[in-house]
Amino acid sequence: MAALQPDQVLDLCGTPCPLNFIRCRLALESLAPGQCLQVDLDPGEPEEMVVPGLRRDGHGVTVERLGPDRVRLLVICSGE
Repeated sequence: MAALQPDQVLDLCGTPCPLNFIRCRLALESLAPGQCLQVDLDPGEPEEMVVPGLRRDGHGVTVERLGPDRVRLLVICSGE
């Protein structure tokens, strides 16, 4: 199975909460349902705030650990 290719990429490492969540939501507004947004975040509070918020908004979120200081989210836009 081929790796999912993102339609848009955001590097939000070093971006504080809630600005990182707001930037994710704005990026998702420009995507069509089913398109993929790749987001790189710091682990800890950013991950703990962004992932549940995106899921509450109805988006599909997969989390991949890239190392001790970086987390990658693949977000499938729900179109809502």
